[in-house]
Amino acid sequence: MQITSILALPLKAVPLMPLVPIELVARRLFKLLLLAHGDMFERLGTYKSCRFSFAPTGLPLVFLIEPGVPRLTVLRKGDTFKADAGVEAPLVTLLALLEGRCDADALFFSRDLKVIGDMEAMLAMRNALDDCDIDLPRDLARIGGPAAAVVHRLAVEIRSRSLREIR
Repeated sequence: MQITSILALPLKAVPLMPLVPIELVARRLFKLLLLAHGDMFERLGTYKSCRFSFAPTGLPLVFLIEPGVPRLTVLRKGDTFKADAGVEAPLVTLLALLEGRCDADALFFSRDLKVIGDMEAMLAMRNALDDCDIDLPRDLARIGGPAAAVVHRLAVEIRSRSLREIR
């Protein structure tokens, strides 16, 4: 599966980029989601202290989420890290799962989604995210300032094109 060409352009430079700018952007988006969905990790219960990895296939990155802190760390694939549970799938699929736009069970059983580690912890994460009503274009538009409407329209278009790839 190829990421929509609009998304692919900046992502092609990822192997050459230092992690600091990527992590700064990822942390800003993570904080934005936490502000918009403050109770996002409350349903994790005892799994709130777990560490979760999200590895987009096709990218040399791993996003490590620590809900109890809360903290997001960006690592390169191959770096040593410890996660209690993890998911591997194309970036578009991971974003669609974040928004609840695709069936995680179907993706898992069709092997389009790989889950590693503590399956119960990952199910708790999925249930927590399902209850959040995350809408990335809407949430991203909140940081758009005067350009919020343009950011929203662009994000909706990118999402629409990207979702066509996983359907």
